[in-house]
Amino acid sequence: MSAAPTATGARSAGFTRAMLTVCAMSATVMQALDTTIANVALPYMQGSLGASQDQINWVLTSYIVAAAVLTSPIGWISDRIGRKKLFIICVAGFTFASLLCGIAQSIEQMVLFRLLQGSFGAALVPLSQTVMLDIYPPEQRGTAMSIWGIGVMLGPIMGPILGGWLTDNYSWHWVFLVNLPVGIVTLAGLVTFMTDAPAQAKLRFDWLGFLALSIGIGSLQLMLDRGEQLDWFQSNEVIAEAIISAAGFYVFFAHTFTTQNPFVDFAMFRDRNYAGAVTFMFVVGVILYSTLALSTPFIQGIMGYPIVAAGMLLATRGVGTLVGMIAVGRLMKILEARTLIFIGTGLIAFSLHAMIGFTEQTSAHTVTVMGMVQGFGLGLVFVPLSTVAFITLPDHLRTNGTAMLTLMRNIGSSIGISVVTAMLISKSAMFHSHLAEKITPFNDALKMPDVAAHLDVGSTAGLAALNDVVTQQASIMAYGNDYKMLFCVCLAMMPLVFLLGSTRKAAGPQAQAVHALD
Repeated sequence: MSAAPTATGARSAGFTRAMLTVCAMSATVMQALDTTIANVALPYMQGSLGASQDQINWVLTSYIVAAAVLTSPIGWISDRIGRKKLFIICVAGFTFASLLCGIAQSIEQMVLFRLLQGSFGAALVPLSQTVMLDIYPPEQRGTAMSIWGIGVMLGPIMGPILGGWLTDNYSWHWVFLVNLPVGIVTLAGLVTFMTDAPAQAKLRFDWLGFLALSIGIGSLQLMLDRGEQLDWFQSNEVIAEAIISAAGFYVFFAHTFTTQNPFVDFAMFRDRNYAGAVTFMFVVGVILYSTLALSTPFIQGIMGYPIVAAGMLLATRGVGTLVGMIAVGRLMKILEARTLIFIGTGLIAFSLHAMIGFTEQTSAHTVTVMGMVQGFGLGLVFVPLSTVAFITLPDHLRTNGTAMLTLMRNIGSSIGISVVTAMLISKSAMFHSHLAEKITPFNDALKMPDVAAHLDVGSTAGLAALNDVVTQQASIMAYGNDYKMLFCVCLAMMPLVFLLGSTRKAAGPQAQAVHALD
């Protein structure tokens, strides 16, 4: 007689879990897409809003800075007002801010609305990860992280493709308006299906710690974003931002280690698995966004593919990531998480080594294969990393832990993009100078009939054509130099996998979370 109610209750719990999974995924995808989806629409927005090149870059900078600053207090706010209330507020605010961005009439309005969007969007990824960890039992959390990770990893890859398609076929406004139906459905699902733990209304807030960390992160983000445009430390603005950032971080750490109730509970870093996972997540952020920032202009500018074809080539990495995330759940039944992370990092390094040799003659087949290998490696790294980070972390530190993990990935992304972009520009100029030194009337290669017919150093047209060739070759060498740097970063990180403890030594439910995945 009791079997029927039990089965009915199980079906009801399964349906609720499925609906919350959809809500968490949609929130993750919204936030991840909006990190990159606006990039391709910037030239169209610049003309429509009457903005300068410097002003239009603030459309990206304002979102990044707001999201970075407000990621850190998510744990406290969640405990203070309740996770469900915070999630609902953030989804509603993000959706409304997307509407405002879509109807903005001036650059000032757009920057303000992007600040709002970044502020509300900061909590979406860590809260969705926390919800996924909460609603699945320990033995299914690896699978849950695989599902959740798809949105995080595919969002930055699909953003430029979707943004380009919407802008070409409709207008740049739809880059933001596309969030409205997704946000409304997500909001309705959270209101209907999500439950909440009691809020801790008397929880005190560490204002000094928050302000110091916010100043440190915000100034760092501004420095990284503006540095390339202002020639880095040749600019007084960049120097000032670096000093302010260093001072903010100093005050934050000094205060955190001397106060009884710090803003960030460093107890989470005493967990070996979590500390190692945070380190690796920083590098994942560097690789994920830096390679995307390099591959997009290389495929379009050097290889000459149109935007749609370039988007399809870039999407192959997403396909590899998807396959890796599907496979990793079963692989974790027979292999330790750290073993998979080591293999995945090796595959990423292998693909980056191959990309060092990419030229304008590289075939689409080679780009596709290397993209899928790299994506598969990212899938093998990301899911075990997201799982093992919380395998031994106490439950009361989980929300703070997800926020810090997201923050470290975002900082890694900003640093990675800034470094590879700065290196690309400086090395292109250096290689161009070196190659130009070889262009003399006495160079025997330039005297060959086939070469001299097109690259006549004695004519203005020939010199212009020769400069185009030198510029292209210098750019190819600079791209290869960037890929080589990222390759070295991957190699350097591989031994650090042993910072992660052996998951087979975890006891009870923790061991099941890794070795009994569905």
